[in-house]
Amino acid sequence: MKIASIIGARPQFIKVKPLVDELRRRKVEHILVHTGQHYDYEMSKTFFVELDIPEPAYNLEVGSHTQGKQTALMLERTEKVLLKERPDIAIVYGDTNSTLAGALAAAKLNIPVAHIEAGLRSYRLDMPEEINRVLTDHISGFLFCPTTASVSNLKKEGITQGVYLVGDVMYDIFESRKSKIENKEAKILQELNLKPKEYLLLTIHRQENTDNVENVEAILSALIETKQKTVFPIHPRTEKTMRRITNPGLRAFKDFLVIKPVNYLDMLILEKNARKVLTDSGGVQKEAYWFGIPCITLRNETEWVETVKDGCNTLAGTDREKITNAITQFNPRKTPDKCFGNGQAAEKIVTTLIAELLREC
Repeated sequence: MKIASIIGARPQFIKVKPLVDELRRRKVEHILVHTGQHYDYEMSKTFFVELDIPEPAYNLEVGSHTQGKQTALMLERTEKVLLKERPDIAIVYGDTNSTLAGALAAAKLNIPVAHIEAGLRSYRLDMPEEINRVLTDHISGFLFCPTTASVSNLKKEGITQGVYLVGDVMYDIFESRKSKIENKEAKILQELNLKPKEYLLLTIHRQENTDNVENVEAILSALIETKQKTVFPIHPRTEKTMRRITNPGLRAFKDFLVIKPVNYLDMLILEKNARKVLTDSGGVQKEAYWFGIPCITLRNETEWVETVKDGCNTLAGTDREKITNAITQFNPRKTPDKCFGNGQAAEKIVTTLIAELLREC
C-alpha cells in the first residue's frame, strides 16, 4: 500500500502534517512530492523543520513562473514521479497550482485522486484558486470536505459520490499545537517589542491583491488612517509590489512593523495576541476564528462562510472606508462554533482510504 502526497505551498505543508503523522502511525508507505512552488526558507524549509515533516522524496524545484508555465512544469515533473512510484492513491491539498497539477497528473495515469479541502467555493472564476479547486474536485474520486457548506457546494454541482465530511485538517494541527504556544509566547512578543491586544496583524498574499498596487495602497492607507500599530509579515510577492508604491506617506510605514514571514507557531502566537487580524488568507481567517480574534477579510467573498455567518469575520475587500470602519467598529465577542470538526480529520481520511484500498485488493 503506497500513498503519495503532492504539496508545494506554505499552507499545504501545514495541512499535510496530520496526514504524515497518521499514515506513519498506521505504517503506510507515504511519499512526499514537493513541487517547489514555494522555495524561500521562510515559506518552505522552515515548516518541514518546525513541524517534523520528513524531507520530501522528490523536490521538483519548479519555482516561480507564469500560471500556465508553472502548472505545466509541475504536471510534467509530477507525472514522471508518479510513473516511477505508481502509488495506489495521490493526495492533493487545497487550491494551488500544485493541487491542480498533481490531480491532473494522477488522474491521467488512472491513479485515484483524493482532494483534501474539497468543495470550497468563492464562485469567482477570475480567481486562479477557484479554477484549481473546481477542476480538482471534478476529477477526484475521494472528496474530503471540511464543513457541511463544502458538501452542499459539491451537491449543487452534481457531485455526491465519494464525498466525505471529515472536518478540517488545519484544525487538527491547530488543536495539537495550542499547548506549545504558551511556552513560546513571551519570546516572539518580546523580540518584536509587542504587548498582547495592542497591535493589528496584517497578511496579504493572494494574487488579486499582491499584483495590484492600488489594492495594496488602499489597505495600507486605511491602516495608516486609523493610526494603529500593525505587524506585517510580508509575502515575497507583496514585497515586490510595495517597491512600486510611489506615495511617500505610504512608503514611510510609520505605524508598521514589517517582518519576514514567520514559522507556524510564531504566526499562531501573533494571531492569538492581536487585537484584530486583517488578511486575505483562508487559513488565517480560520485560525483567527478558532482563537476568537475579530477578523477583517481583505476580499469581497470568502470560502469560509461559516466564520462570517457566525459574526466573527467581516468582508471589507480593499475598500478603504470599509477597512477603516471595520478596524474601528467591528468588535464581535463570540465563542467559535465547532463547525470545523473535532480535530480528528486526518484519522477519518486515512481510515477511509485504507478501507477503500483493502476493499479493492
